[in-house]
Amino acid sequence: MKIIKNIMLVIYYLLGIKLSSKLGGNKLRRLITRNIFENQGKNVSIFDNVYFGNGTKISIGDNSGIGPESRLITAERITIGNDVIIGPRAMILTGNHNFSDSNIPINKQKSTALPVVIEDDVWIGANVTILPGIVIGKGAVIGAGSVLTKNVAPLTIVGGNPAKQIGMRETKANKKN
Repeated sequence: MKIIKNIMLVIYYLLGIKLSSKLGGNKLRRLITRNIFENQGKNVSIFDNVYFGNGTKISIGDNSGIGPESRLITAERITIGNDVIIGPRAMILTGNHNFSDSNIPINKQKSTALPVVIEDDVWIGANVTILPGIVIGKGAVIGAGSVLTKNVAPLTIVGGNPAKQIGMRETKANKKN
């Protein structure tokens, strides 16, 4: 199985990563990443120029997509739920450098890794950066260009750097008559 995975990684990075969606690139990438990702649901879209390292710690649910030129850096697990939209040039990071000891150069200090969880029905706008350890709650919306340094509660709309709450999504329970 590891041999197949490695072959699929080579095919992805040599051919699949650049193939236009108009020429069937999404279908090809879906077939390839099914053999790379830890888990992949139905109807997943991986757009062109998405980088995900070796993909071993990525799980993506049904009807979810990763926008063009996005980067998933997997020092730890990335879990993407169902019906998630990730816009172009998103950056999801699971690792970070330690810098607490000023007597030791930063590049000599150990790094840390924390998983990222994106629950169902989340929209992540273009150019969003998600830092290690973040959980994005079900139904949340992350505005374009945001930097997530803290967890996002369900149905919350956030934006900015660092991202702050700017609204809530309407539900039947909180809808005003």
